[in-house]
Amino acid sequence: MTIQKDLARFLPMADTTHTSDAIYHRLFAYPEMVADLLRNFLAPNILAELDLSQMRRLNTKLTAKTGQRRRGDIVWEIPVCAGGSLFLMLLLEFQSEIDEWMVLRMDVYTGLLYQQLVDERTLTPSDGLPPVLPVVIFNGEPRWGAATSLRELIRLPAGSPLWQYQPEMRYHVIDEGRFPEETLKGLHSLTAIFFRIGHPGSPESILEASRDLVEWFAKHPEGPPVKQLFRELLAIGLERFKGPHSLPQIPEELEEVVNMLATHVEKWSKEIEQKGILIGKQEGRMEGRMEGRMEGRLEGEQAGEAKILTRQLQRRFGNLPQWASQKIADAELSTLEEWSLRILDATTLESVLADLS
Repeated sequence: MTIQKDLARFLPMADTTHTSDAIYHRLFAYPEMVADLLRNFLAPNILAELDLSQMRRLNTKLTAKTGQRRRGDIVWEIPVCAGGSLFLMLLLEFQSEIDEWMVLRMDVYTGLLYQQLVDERTLTPSDGLPPVLPVVIFNGEPRWGAATSLRELIRLPAGSPLWQYQPEMRYHVIDEGRFPEETLKGLHSLTAIFFRIGHPGSPESILEASRDLVEWFAKHPEGPPVKQLFRELLAIGLERFKGPHSLPQIPEELEEVVNMLATHVEKWSKEIEQKGILIGKQEGRMEGRMEGRMEGRLEGEQAGEAKILTRQLQRRFGNLPQWASQKIADAELSTLEEWSLRILDATTLESVLADLS
């Protein structure tokens, strides 16, 4: 049993409850939080195209003809600097297992959004369709490994003339648990603190994140009015971990909830230690463990990215030659990610795996 799994019984974002779902929807109903998310977890070249100061929430009516409403219902219209608008589609994924058909869901969801825009804004073919940016936020325990491009799921041999008629769809995934804690700390972002609270490595780390949260609000009194949401988030954690113990009434102020959290952290650590999970108290041991977790996560990310890239290349170009497999195995994570982006435009295997300039 790992520390993360043992903590899952009390950490607020560790399961798929309606409470967690509601907090996410309420949190990203504020344009400041959406802007913070994009600034820290989206590529800079895409951000340069957008005017995040003028975004507005779109009232979606995304239902299929069967009457079934789609779960991803957070859509923001964001002005594009060159003119027109982009529609950001946020789908919050709370499933305990990865949805391997997510890209197909996103394709259907995009079609419904386009149909709504055509109907409500009386668009004509000469007007064209606005661009969309589909983003999946995943808070589950396993790391995300589903296809992010619809063409990865289409069974056609490389070079088939039918490829020109196949639909194209791609989404951007923000896998909360994939980011090392130290990386999130360095962002000094309210969204990053939110992810840290949802995916801590130890009771001490959730306490540290909560203290950073209080400090963030002290430095940004003009920030979005979401302190109460974070207070609810921490209160859920306190209630879930109390076990057979009784807790006094949860305070109404965020700062007081953090103080209550501090008084229970030592007790939580001892209980976890009694179950055979060693949570070190000495600073040196904590640093060593943190480095080990970070190295393990990075190795896992690299292996996962290599596996996904290999699968994409095999579906596009057939069985890979030995030199290609070896090059993928030796590549760093950043290189693998760059190669994955080349697949849609490249026409040969050699052009995909060309060395980065």
